[in-house]
This record gives sequence, structure tokens and C-alpha cells, in this order.
Amino acid sequence: MKKTLIVVDMQKDFIDGALGTGEAVAIVEKVKEKIALYQAHGDEIIFTRDTHQPDYLGTNEGKYLPVEHCIEETEGWQIYEGLEVDGAIYINKPNFGYTGWAEFDFEEVELVGLCTDICVVSNALILKALFPEIKITVDADCCAGVTPESHEAALLTMKMCQVEVI
Repeated sequence: MKKTLIVVDMQKDFIDGALGTGEAVAIVEKVKEKIALYQAHGDEIIFTRDTHQPDYLGTNEGKYLPVEHCIEETEGWQIYEGLEVDGAIYINKPNFGYTGWAEFDFEEVELVGLCTDICVVSNALILKALFPEIKITVDADCCAGVTPESHEAALLTMKMCQVEVI
């Protein structure tokens, strides 16, 4: 069975940059270990990158979250140092959830990354809607939310929508 790891938005700005948190910093090594495990088994690894343009503050998201972050090609937009691996797929997404997942042939998916309560939950629910019969898992120890409380709320939401949370 083909397994896919989706590493959601493990970018500098979300870890120790413009929107960084101690919780995000705390999961980096666990995410690195998870990536290494998938790589060792020859499984598919996909990185998503939150990708904004210089006019971010004028966008709808920028009005709700007026902090410039993940501006394409800046240091903060980069995948966090030490996480990238050869052979991975990189997807630039302009908002919370990637809408092109239907183009993939997934059999089993695991998600890790940031932020549990925004982009991880959005992508997990899109994947569940597109692929209702496959196993979709989120590793709670490899995710962090905007706050610990919103992280827990997102995990509960995903559980209620038949996403396995480990």
C-alpha cells in the first residue's frame, strides 16, 4: 500500500519567524524523525508551503491576520532548515487548504505540521471529503496550533470527521 506523508507548512515564519511559537519549535525534531521514517521506507513525502505575495496585507486573510508571513521567496517562506529531503513534492498553496489534492492517487495519508487549527485541519478535511474511504491520520505530537487550546479543538474536530488522530 502506498503511504504518503504530508508535511504542512513547516516554514520558518511559523516556527521561529513572524508567527512562530514555542510549541512549533518543540515539534521540529519529531517532524524530522517522522520524515526520516517515511523516507527510509521509500514512501511519498509532500511539503506544503503557505505562499503569499507582497500585497498580503491587502488580501482578505491579511485583513484578519495583519502579520506579513510566508511571502514567496523570502527566508520566512522556506521549509525549516533540516527538514527537506530529496525526492519530495513541494506544493505552494495561497490559502489554508490546498484544493488540488484530487490530482493525487492517495491510498493512505498522514499529516503533520502547522498550524493544527488552521492549515492541518483544513487539509485533513479536504482530503477526507475527496478520499472518504482511505485512512487519513494526523500525528498530534507532530503538530502545533496557534494556541494549545485551539490545537486540541482542531484535533477533536478531525476525530469527529473520521480522521484518525494518534
